[in-house]
Amino acid sequence: MSKEDGVAGSLTGAEAVELAGLVEVSTEAVVSRTIYKGKAGTLTVFAFDRGQELSEHSAPFDACVQVLEGRVELKIGGKPVEATAGQLVLMPADVPHAVRAVEPFKMLLIMLKGG
Repeated sequence: MSKEDGVAGSLTGAEAVELAGLVEVSTEAVVSRTIYKGKAGTLTVFAFDRGQELSEHSAPFDACVQVLEGRVELKIGGKPVEATAGQLVLMPADVPHAVRAVEPFKMLLIMLKGG
């Protein structure tokens, strides 16, 4: 795997991966692990303890949050969006968004760099 197409020790292709098992919820913390980084974007798995958050920010690319476990409240362009395990939420490029764990939760963040 090249430096620009993947992350050593993470996704190698042609395998099934249990995403929620790649990170563990840690007391009063946010834990993340990038599992793929390429020209088209990144895949990062996060685990949030209850009440932990990422403050409002924006990104130059579209991003999707795939909730793996638990429940989260996202604020996207000022609008609250609650999501639970199995749900996917799009966060459009350049729109301010924030993430807050309603309960301990895990997510896959898909950052799309395509044009």
